Amino acid sequence: MYETLWFVLITVLFVGFFFLEGFDFGVGMLMPFLGKKDVERRVIINTIGPFWDGNEVWLITAGGAMFAAFPHWYATLFSGFYMALFLMLLALIGRGVSFEFRSKLDNPRWRSTWDWVIFTGSLLPPLLWGVALANLMRGVPIDENMNYVGSFWDLISVYSVTAGVSVVLLFLLHGALFLSLKTEEPLREKARQVAMKIGAATTVMVLLFVILSYFETDMFTQEGINPGTVPILAGIALVSVRFFLKARREGWAFVMTGVTIVLSTVTVFNCLFPRVMISSLNPDWNLTIHNAASNEYTLKVMTVIALCTVPLVILYQGWTYWAFRKRVSINDHLDY
Repeated sequence: MYETLWFVLITVLFVGFFFLEGFDFGVGMLMPFLGKKDVERRVIINTIGPFWDGNEVWLITAGGAMFAAFPHWYATLFSGFYMALFLMLLALIGRGVSFEFRSKLDNPRWRSTWDWVIFTGSLLPPLLWGVALANLMRGVPIDENMNYVGSFWDLISVYSVTAGVSVVLLFLLHGALFLSLKTEEPLREKARQVAMKIGAATTVMVLLFVILSYFETDMFTQEGINPGTVPILAGIALVSVRFFLKARREGWAFVMTGVTIVLSTVTVFNCLFPRVMISSLNPDWNLTIHNAASNEYTLKVMTVIALCTVPLVILYQGWTYWAFRKRVSINDHLDY
């Protein structure tokens, strides 16, 4: 019971992280290209200024929950994916530092350098997360002692790279739509046009990833030809984005990319369950919610703590988004 509950809670934490940090990453990737002037780049950064660090808390919480609830999953994942996670951590650190440092000097070269660090720090995490999720679905070399026995290059394949590019494009689309809701003209129209251009490529790449998943994973044997209601709804939501954009309903388009991210993440974890990591060497060596979990007492105590604290965190973040709901304008006071 507790094992299943904590698997669901960790899924929810990753859903929250990908939905919220998804548009953060998208905005960071778009900033050097949409912002032709320094003041425009400052406006773009200010759209996510009150949110980005709070959004990253979801990842920290997910990692902490994984460590406490499923220590064997945490140990195998973080040792096996060590290099990828190290690169991701460097990218996130550089991105966070850049937000603070770019305005310390009124020097074009200084600011341009930090702007490209923001771009790189926003590009690498979604790319690496796509690679990681693809490998979790396909399976990685894990031995009978729950040890990862492969290398970093075992994680790189056509399938995993396709997943990485799909996540990058989906977050770009999500970020462009967020900017269309948080900025005024001319940035608003620029963001809308970018979303129109990215939408088709995103749909094609996500469809390609789904097709490859039937050949590279056990999704076919798990779900059959019909993948189920959740992934079908995710696909419908993604396709609908273009229609909402043509009708100039950017708000609904943003909701649809959010639905796509949420349902796609749920699909990945649903395909895993009750496994948490799949062994490509022997299915008997899979890590599951049962053999990777902490003892029942630990899970019980954690459940009580989570039920008391998680609602408060959600309420606080909800209040933050409500307090900073207005569009950001060039005429606003900007931190140069």
